[in-house]
Amino acid sequence: MKKKFLIIISCVMLSVVVCAAISAAVLVSYARLPMDSSGAGAVVVDIPPGSSFVRSSKILADAGLVKTRPLFFALARAKGVTKKIRAGEYELSRALSPSELIDKLVRGEVMKHKAVIKEDWTLQQIAAHLKELKLVDENTFLKLAYDKKFLASEDILADSAEGYLFPDTYFFERSMTSRKIMKTMIDRFWKKIPPDMLKKAQERGLNTHQFVTFASIVGQEAGNTAEKPFIAAVFHNRLKKKMPLQSDPTTVYDLEGFDGKVLRRHYKRESPYNTYLIRGLPPGPIGNPGADSFDAVIKPADVDHLYFVARGDGTHIFTSTLSEHNKAVASVRNMSRDGLKD
Repeated sequence: MKKKFLIIISCVMLSVVVCAAISAAVLVSYARLPMDSSGAGAVVVDIPPGSSFVRSSKILADAGLVKTRPLFFALARAKGVTKKIRAGEYELSRALSPSELIDKLVRGEVMKHKAVIKEDWTLQQIAAHLKELKLVDENTFLKLAYDKKFLASEDILADSAEGYLFPDTYFFERSMTSRKIMKTMIDRFWKKIPPDMLKKAQERGLNTHQFVTFASIVGQEAGNTAEKPFIAAVFHNRLKKKMPLQSDPTTVYDLEGFDGKVLRRHYKRESPYNTYLIRGLPPGPIGNPGADSFDAVIKPADVDHLYFVARGDGTHIFTSTLSEHNKAVASVRNMSRDGLKD
């Protein structure tokens, strides 16, 4: 009786071992074979944050990337990664094996989208561009830009993030929040505008916010990088003489949706940003300046210029007296009448 019982137990154990071996062989074979041997293209899938492995595998199956979900789950469990799949947007080839697919999901090899933020763009322009790239909700992004608690956490002592979103080329993931994207741009600002630059600005009587504001005006006024030190010099000289800056871009900065030519009536607008009416710098930046604009503010040209007028080709005529300036204006108008671009 005892001998018969041992034989039965042995047979059961052998069956278990054989089944396990077969299952392992099937799993190994499944793990290595391409999901689509024809290698027919790639598909884009989006795994939302907080997705369980079951939900993730369904998304993959619906996209035609996983054909046998129980085996896919068994493979992930064997790898010990059922709770390590990273959310995000993926571009995945159907020629991947299930094992390669799982590894990509665990490593988080998500798609990155190139975002080129141009110098001197305003908050609204940046938000609109990121919305166009489907990276942010425009309203959420702009609301965050005015969130005092968030700004304080990023060492920004200002009413908004205007001026502190450094213009550069970024690679963002669609799974990133507006907070993460904005923080990345602000971190780049603090990296590009280090303490030694802030100290040099302070030596010129500018605190951090004034430094950013000044640089934003230089950036908006300049048609090319070479002239920025001269434009900065004009504004430095005007501040020293307590003259109004009279910068055209400031007069329309807070006009919602403005996209046109600054007119004479704009010079009379009641606005804290209108530097034709106020003395000194406006209350904040009028765009997000690049490194060259910041450099120009702390290293202005050594000139006594107080005026400049645009030629219409991106360059300016710089003068030191009002009579010289009036002559320069007349010269530009004459050139315009002669058919040159104004």
